[in-house]
Amino acid sequence: MYIYKAAVIGAGTMGAQIAQTISYAGLPVILKDIKPDSVERGLATVRKIYQGRVEKGKMTAHEMEQKMALVSGATDYSGFGDVDLAIEAVFEDAGVKRRVFADLEAACPESAILATNTSSLSISGLAAGLKRPEKVVGVHFFNPAHVMKLVEVIPGMATSPETVDDAVAFAESLRKIPIRVQECAGFLVNRLLMPYLNEAAMALQEISRPEAAVEEAKRLDAAMVALGLPMGPFALTDMIGLDVAAKVAAILHDSFGPRMAPAALLEEMVKAGRLGPKSGAGFFAYDDRAGDPLPQVVAAIQKRTGIRGTACSPSRLLMPMINEAVICLQEGVATAADIDMAMMAGTGFPQDKGGPLHYADQVGLDVVLGDLDRFTRELGPRFWPAPMLKRMVAAGFLGVKSRRGFFTY
Repeated sequence: MYIYKAAVIGAGTMGAQIAQTISYAGLPVILKDIKPDSVERGLATVRKIYQGRVEKGKMTAHEMEQKMALVSGATDYSGFGDVDLAIEAVFEDAGVKRRVFADLEAACPESAILATNTSSLSISGLAAGLKRPEKVVGVHFFNPAHVMKLVEVIPGMATSPETVDDAVAFAESLRKIPIRVQECAGFLVNRLLMPYLNEAAMALQEISRPEAAVEEAKRLDAAMVALGLPMGPFALTDMIGLDVAAKVAAILHDSFGPRMAPAALLEEMVKAGRLGPKSGAGFFAYDDRAGDPLPQVVAAIQKRTGIRGTACSPSRLLMPMINEAVICLQEGVATAADIDMAMMAGTGFPQDKGGPLHYADQVGLDVVLGDLDRFTRELGPRFWPAPMLKRMVAAGFLGVKSRRGFFTY
């Protein structure tokens, strides 16, 4: 099905960015919100993105106005009668999203695709109770949506293959890289990214000298940047928001159990009001406030847990991500190529390393297995190696050095 007209519900930052992306591809799009001033702010965000392109010489002012003419604002569903695809980008609350979907089902044509930009909620759960659950699909853009190339396309249990194919084709028409992901908590990128961020927090709360917590966070960040990542885990967690990271960690823990147990440090930093740049400070300070509670928070956690002085290295942070990638592969969440593409396009995993599975092949799957076994003994069962990894090593599929691993060389 070709998409001739689209709609975005929720004119916040993500909703406005998605609307701009759609209009840039030449499609008319409605940007809807409840209040007129919210719609106006959303339209202003779209214009600001285009204005930035004009200032960089990437388009003319006339071309900007042509694109802006494709974006209309709305506070009701009266113009949705000919919408081919609607994307909800409202508050991350299942009840709110279900009400939006019920409204969309009533307002849009029966053929319309009803998409959600949720980053964590169940697609199947959001579609439950609708008359046309086969038309509901996850189309997860990454922030900032007008810049990031990756889009996760996630079918729910009732989503039809045609709907998935149409959503993939739509993402491609926006010049994005769509990755098909089987539904699971965190989908693909967040499911792989969170164990890495969580292990960094776990390592920090277990350092030998709590008074050096800030310096250790900077050291770990620098070590990961030296490996080719665009930023370290603490700077990235700050950017995401510690409250958001803690919420995602809790969702993954609820779905996957002990191996995803959140680091106490995440929750304690949220309690301290250290959410990242949006609150002025997270693991690092972004304003001129005096004092830093991080050393005191780390010391308090160590007093409660009795765990202190565990070794930390880049390998300790990367192994949970690699292991989760293998688990996703053996579960059929995505193909090996798509897993690596998603992590490069969605998180900036260094292209010269090719994504976590290519990187594991380069290091050697026997080496990866050895590291995971060692971390399991030293730090706990959250590092327990994926069964598929054990089978591959036993079969001599060791990666580049044996010419066969997750990929063939």
